[in-house]
Amino acid sequence: MTPPPPSADPSTSSSPPGEANGRRRVQIEGIDPELDGGRFPVKRVAGDRLVVEADIFADGHDRIAARLRHRRQGETAWMEVPMAPLGNDRWRGSFELEEVGRYQYALSGWVDPFLTWRNEMGKWVKAGADVSLQLQEGAALVETAAERADDIGERPADVQALKGWASRLRRWANDDGLTADPSPLAEPDGPLVGELPTLMDRYPDRRFATHHPGDPLEVVVDRERARFSAWYEFFPRSTSPEPDRHGTFDDARRMLPYIRSMGFDVVYLPPIHPVGTTNRKGPNNQPTAGPDDPGSPWAIGSEEGGHTAIHPELGTEEDFRAFREAAEEEGMEVALDVAFQCSPDHPWVAEHPQWFRQRPDGSIRYAENPPKKYQDIYPIDFETEDWEALWRALRDVFVHWMDEGVRIFRVDNPHTKAFPFWEWVIGELKAKDPGVILLSEAFTRPRVMYRLAKLGYTQSYTYFAWRDNAAELRQYMEELTRTELAEYFRPNFWPNTPDILTEYLQTGRRSAFMTRLVLAATLAANYGIYGPPFELMEHTPREPGSEEYLNSEKYQLRHWKLDQPHTLRDFIGRVNRIRRDNPALHRNDTLHFHPTDNDRLLVWSKQDPGGENRIVTVVNLDPHHVQSGWVELDHGLLELEPGESYQLHDLLAGGRYLWEPGPNFVRLDPDTSPAHIFKIVRRRRAEHDFEYL
Repeated sequence: MTPPPPSADPSTSSSPPGEANGRRRVQIEGIDPELDGGRFPVKRVAGDRLVVEADIFADGHDRIAARLRHRRQGETAWMEVPMAPLGNDRWRGSFELEEVGRYQYALSGWVDPFLTWRNEMGKWVKAGADVSLQLQEGAALVETAAERADDIGERPADVQALKGWASRLRRWANDDGLTADPSPLAEPDGPLVGELPTLMDRYPDRRFATHHPGDPLEVVVDRERARFSAWYEFFPRSTSPEPDRHGTFDDARRMLPYIRSMGFDVVYLPPIHPVGTTNRKGPNNQPTAGPDDPGSPWAIGSEEGGHTAIHPELGTEEDFRAFREAAEEEGMEVALDVAFQCSPDHPWVAEHPQWFRQRPDGSIRYAENPPKKYQDIYPIDFETEDWEALWRALRDVFVHWMDEGVRIFRVDNPHTKAFPFWEWVIGELKAKDPGVILLSEAFTRPRVMYRLAKLGYTQSYTYFAWRDNAAELRQYMEELTRTELAEYFRPNFWPNTPDILTEYLQTGRRSAFMTRLVLAATLAANYGIYGPPFELMEHTPREPGSEEYLNSEKYQLRHWKLDQPHTLRDFIGRVNRIRRDNPALHRNDTLHFHPTDNDRLLVWSKQDPGGENRIVTVVNLDPHHVQSGWVELDHGLLELEPGESYQLHDLLAGGRYLWEPGPNFVRLDPDTSPAHIFKIVRRRRAEHDFEYL
């Protein structure tokens, strides 16, 4: 093909790039992890290693070198680690994320003349060729490296060592013996192995290095509770020992040992603020309330205050502090609900009417989700012209409770608030306390849920509650753990909430609650339950086809008898102890499913990164019938020898089983125990002697 003629008009011809750009031959592509071209950070936990891979290559056959650079956000100096080739132009490097906060990382690569020289020299030496000219070329490369080392001035001994090597190479170039037989150059004291390559790697020629395209990539590093937690939600107002009396923080404090006995580490409270009286809802979401009805805690605000105030019947700020401190003494953290919506009686309605959407008649529009109506709630208008003042006020709600010692928040319906607001406010909160955790209650479209996670939410509610059969659960878990979602979306599995009583729980008896608990607690490293309805197996809907609880705590006080003989308290405690004691269950990235011939059984395994702890869970998804089948564990995934037998200890129901390679039989009766949580125990060389994995 004939190239086009040069432009007749010099003003329209492009100029060649600058000298450095024109000689930057290395290309960097396919960086992983990288979200949306670096628009968003990935997420990890303190103590993790961030493993970074990329396609790094150049034209021709010259050898290249690559480095992974990293630093804490706000620091100016970069630290570096070498990247290693994986084959087919793929490279990998990693660094440790030591502290909570935000890190930056970037890549660089360059054609390395010394590596190219060393590679070619090895071939010439092996062929027995005359390498005198190549030795002179190598000497020149070493001399320039000595100059670079001298300019840096940190290691004078390196400068002298490099100069010595340059002299040696020139001397060898004139050695007739080496000219005839260059093989000694490949010996341990030669230039191709040992000291010289190490020195040259320390002072490479980076004049024409290609650097990471665009701005540095980022990783948000959270504390361990972001990855592994067990939540318990309850309404403090329903903790009074006396029926029909509004509970207080003192009453709720007396419930903490009960919650801790079940092994939970996060205590989550629905809104604790004053409840409005205008359009207050009655029992079962009735549009009118009686004089003694408490209303919905999500109808926030009255003459007693708004989002930074406490409902007077719960107690005072001092009472809340005492509750929080008592929870911490029990080894638990308090999570508060943040719901950015207002009762018509909220002080903001009178002080800032511009923050709410007006109807044509001048009234404020209440919340609606047709056919549902929330007459007791005004949504906030994020398109208000006074948006900057609104944003600051909403941020200050978080800040107020952070100053009260709260570091975990569950955010109500964040998908109905503006995305730019969340990105800004989460950045503000992380700057104040990098360890703050925010759980997104966004039961909405997948892309909206995922965008909120990218914007900074630490954890998220999911569709788990409605995934009942093996195929759905398997597909959903593989989506969450085997795709890019795993880089930024941390699922938190809830089998029930005050808004969600699924058909599975309504119709499945005791075994349904046990099954959903094991699924939530072992499939996901973060999970929670809404209690006491869960452990007491409350399962009656408000009406057929509804997922609302009959006599829901959202609208009335309840008096729970926690010592009922049928309670699942002990079962929940046993599952949470298994979670706590087995590091394999503290993460999601090692989850793998294993085949079974019965689609009513689901089998999966998890293991800790060191491979010392391996857990296999088998669940009967049918709450009504005994299910049995053949299960075949993948020995390769579990790092077992192909012909190795092993013992399984059932941590949930007790019992020990010796399994052989190939299919093994499982039978689960939902009336006894609908699940096995096995710990693998391997045989030692001595017969009948086992070691835990």
